[in-house]
Formats: sequence, structure tokens, C-alpha cells
Amino acid sequence: MSSSPPQDDNIEAKEADERQKARNAYPEGGSAAWLSVAGATACLFVSFGWVNVIGIFQEHYQTNQLRDYTPSEIAWIPSLQTVFFMFAGGIFAGKIFDDFGPRSLLIAGTILHVFGLMMTSISKTYYQILLSQAVCSAMGASLVFSPAFSSVSTWFLQKRGAALGIVAAGSSLGGLFFPVVIINMLPKVGFGWTIRTCAFIILAFLLFANFTLTSRIQPQKRPVEFLAFVRPLREPAFALWTLAVFFFYWGMFIPFTFIVADATRQGMSRNLSQYLVCILNATSLFGRTIPNAVADKVGHFNVMIVMGALTSILILGLWLPSDGNAALIAFVALFGISSGAGISLTPALCAKLSPIQDIGVRSGTVFTISAFAGLTGSPIAGAIISRSGGTLTNAIAFGGTGCAIGTILFVATRIAFAGWKPAKI
Repeated sequence: MSSSPPQDDNIEAKEADERQKARNAYPEGGSAAWLSVAGATACLFVSFGWVNVIGIFQEHYQTNQLRDYTPSEIAWIPSLQTVFFMFAGGIFAGKIFDDFGPRSLLIAGTILHVFGLMMTSISKTYYQILLSQAVCSAMGASLVFSPAFSSVSTWFLQKRGAALGIVAAGSSLGGLFFPVVIINMLPKVGFGWTIRTCAFIILAFLLFANFTLTSRIQPQKRPVEFLAFVRPLREPAFALWTLAVFFFYWGMFIPFTFIVADATRQGMSRNLSQYLVCILNATSLFGRTIPNAVADKVGHFNVMIVMGALTSILILGLWLPSDGNAALIAFVALFGISSGAGISLTPALCAKLSPIQDIGVRSGTVFTISAFAGLTGSPIAGAIISRSGGTLTNAIAFGGTGCAIGTILFVATRIAFAGWKPAKI
């Protein structure tokens, strides 16, 4: 008389079958999938790619329209623009994405982003620039940024890291393109027409994205439930992951904001210092693509931990003691690679820790909480600079420490999610 198979074996077989069915559900390619990648790349080009030029605006405002304000006061503009409204809108955009898909978000984002920049081009005072560039334009950028990653995640599983790396590369290309336009146009046509030209370029890319970006998952409208955003934080791995991203972003955006001003203070020519932003974004193109492709092979958490550690080491070990052009150029080149990987791997790991049907809401939770890190990080650094007599030593130490804490929490998240075992995680 044969005995029935052990219950544990039945459970493992069932789980393996479910995982195989999940893998088979993802096309991993096709015209619709790759058009979505192209549309999402365009979204990143004009959203994160645009806000990657904040170092130029910080330095420009300090020496022109807002020269009567302190670095800390001016830093509220890039802080609100770059991370707070870019990421804080994720909690609303994620809910709308899950309920209605990406289309309405793209339309609203296009209108707000372009209108905000048009208003920035005619702004003269602090509050006008704050409202138009840091609030209206940034909210629009947020609405096109959020559905980009979420939509592409629905088309890919095995190749998700590589696909999202291509999408994230759009921000590097935008961060390389827009500084060149701004640096070359500002002296010739002035601030107003420079910003308006950029707004028209952004409009063209967003029109393309509106026609190409789609989601594989049919939207399912659900009642608004606050607990839907809070519930994932009850999971130890997801809670640790959210905290890790918070601390990492708290420190990581400080170089983006202050590297140009620091280079100018150290004696670098104004023209060369502005091109540091181009160098950073050029190398981040590699950081947002190659590590993601490697992560598909060796594990997304494993690569994130390595790149987080490298970012911390570069800030504390290279930027902090830097003295002269060579050290600063070396720092921005290497920092572009490490920080680029940190940014591009974030949505991939959100998807790894989430059911795909809830990818919008759960990604929104992570990005919204981390938005408060970006909101406060640069102004705190600006206040530290003001109290330090204009030197950045203590502000750099603050940024590096934030990244180091975030990296330690990346390790803790990996352990909570998969244990200590050395594996592809």
C-alpha cells in the first residue's frame, strides 16, 4: 500500500507551480512592451532628467534672481522640486494607476509640468519661482514619473532589472541634455527663453509618452482605503526597505544640489563647474543600466548593497577631503555611477517586495515617505553650510552618513526578506 506524498512536498510543488505560472504571465517583450519602455524612458527624460539639473539652478539663483537669500532658503526650491513633489505625489499617482491605468496621469502630468515651466520663465520673485518650478512643474513631473516604472514592471519579470535600467537611463540622458541647453542658452537668450525652450522640448517628449506608455494589468477600481498605503509597512522587510530608502535619499541628493556651488567655492571656473552636472549625468547613464542588468543575474538586493556602500564611501572618502578640480571631477564621475544604480534599482526592489497588482500603491508608499527625506536633506545641508561660514565639510559629512545608514538598512532588509544565505536575492 503506497503512502501519500508528504504534505510539505505538496506545498512546495504548489508554490513552484504558482511561481511558474506567474513567470509565464509576463510577455518579457513584444511591441507593446518595448513601446512602453520607450514611452517610460521619455517620461524619465523630462521628469527626473529635468530635476537632475538642480545644481545649475541652485548656483544660478544664488548669483542672480535670489542673491539676497541664503543657500538654505534657496535650497527649498530644488528640494521641493527634486524629491518632495516628485516622490510625494507617488502615493496619489500609485492609487490612480492601480484604479485607472497610466493615461489620466500622463495627461495631467503633461499639462502641469509644461505650464509650471512656462510660469517659471516669467517669474521674478522667490515665491513665484517656488510655486511655478518647485510645486506646479514638479507635481506634473511626479505624475509622469510614477506610472513609467509601474507600467514597465507589468510587462517584465525575468528581464525587469534590465528594462527598468533602460527606463532610468532616460533620466541620465535628460540630465545630460538639459544642462548643455541651459548653459549655452542662458548667456545668449536669457533665463526666460531658455526655460521656455526646455518646456517645448518636454512637451514633445510627453506627447510621445502619452501614445506609447501602457500597462499590461487591467486597472481595477477599488475604494479609497488609507490602510492600503499603511498595510505594507506591517511587513518587516517592506518597512525596513522604506526606512532604508529614506535615509539613503536623505544623503544622496546633497551632492546633486551643492556640487556646482562647492566647485565654484573651491576655485573652479564657473563654466567648468556647471559642466560637472553633465559629467555626473553622463556616468549615471552607465550606473542606471549596467548594474540593473547585472542585478538580474546576481540579485537586485546584492547589487543595491554594493552600490549603496560605494556611494557612501565616495561622499565621505573622496568628496569630503577633495581639494582641486581633479578630485571633484573624479568624484562626480564615480558618484554618477553609484547613485544612478541606487535610483534605478529602487523601483525594481519595490516590485520584488510587492504583489504586481499593488505595485502602484506600494511604490507610492515608499516614494512618498522618502520624499520627506529629500524635502529636508538639502535645506538641512544648506543651514549647516550657513552656520559653517560657507564651507561644505559638515554638510558633506551629513550626506555621507545618511547614505551609510541607508546602506546598513539595505542589508537588514535583505536579511529580513531572505535570511543570511548567500544567494541571488
